[in-house]
Amino acid sequence: MHGLGNDFVVLDRVTQHFQLDEKLIRALADRRFGVGCDQVLVVETPGQPDVDFRYRIFNADGSEVEQCGNGARCFARFVKDRQLIGKDTIRVETCSGIIELTVIDRTQVRVDMGLPNLQPADIPLLEDCRKASYMLDIDGDMLEMGAVSMGNPHAVISVDDVDEAPVEVLGRTIQQSPVFPNSVNVGFMQILSRTHIRLRVYERGVGETLACGTGACAAVVSGVEQGLLDNEVVVDLPGGQLNIQWDGEGQPVIMIGPAISVFEGQYRP
Repeated sequence: MHGLGNDFVVLDRVTQHFQLDEKLIRALADRRFGVGCDQVLVVETPGQPDVDFRYRIFNADGSEVEQCGNGARCFARFVKDRQLIGKDTIRVETCSGIIELTVIDRTQVRVDMGLPNLQPADIPLLEDCRKASYMLDIDGDMLEMGAVSMGNPHAVISVDDVDEAPVEVLGRTIQQSPVFPNSVNVGFMQILSRTHIRLRVYERGVGETLACGTGACAAVVSGVEQGLLDNEVVVDLPGGQLNIQWDGEGQPVIMIGPAISVFEGQYRP
C-alpha cells in the first residue's frame, strides 16, 4: 500500500500467526531481494478494551517507531478491505497512544492524530523550557527550528525553496545532534502562503521519503505556533497533497489524505 508514495507492507496478525523479528522485517523491506517498502505495518489484536486494533510500525532497518500518519491511513483502508471491521470509524492503539481513523471513501481517510506535544522533555529535546522555536548549533552556524512530537519527534526548518534545500546532508546532521536523544525526523518547510506549504522530510531509519504524515502535522503545528500559518493548511509533499488542521493549544491535529492498495500476495520466509 502507499500514502502519497510513502509505501508499506501491511501484515494481518489478527487472523494469522507468525513470528516477527528484525531479520524478517529487513527482508520484507528490501527493494531488491524482498517486497520493498519504507515501513512494515502490523495489524494486531488490541491490548485495551476500548480500541479495535493495535497498530505497530517498523522502519526498513527493523527498528520499531511510535507513529506514522501515512501508515495510519493505509491501516484503516486495510482493515476495512480485509473485512476485519465493519464500521468506518476505527480506534487504534499505538506505541504513543490512541488515534482515531475514519474511512471517508475508497481512497480518502481522516485521521485524528491526537494532541501534539511541544514540551521539550516529551519530544525529547534537550532544552530547558518550551519555545516556539529553538536555535541549533550546526558546525558553528546557528539554525532556527521548530520542535514537535506527534507521537514521534520532529524538527521543522523553514527554507526559501525545498528544491534547493540540502535535505540529506542537513537532515542526517540534525538527526545525529545530541540535543535529540532519540534522533529526530527533519522537515524542510517552504511557506507559499498562510494556508499552503511545501514540505520534504528526512525520516529516522529510512532517509527522505515521498511523504510523511506526522511530518506534515508537525510542520503545520510549528508554523501555527510561530504565527506563520493559519489553522487549516494544504501541504504539498513530493508524493502528493495532505490537508492538515490544528486549532491550537489543547486541540487534536486532523489529517485528511489518500490510502491506496497496490497489490496483495503471500510471502514465505
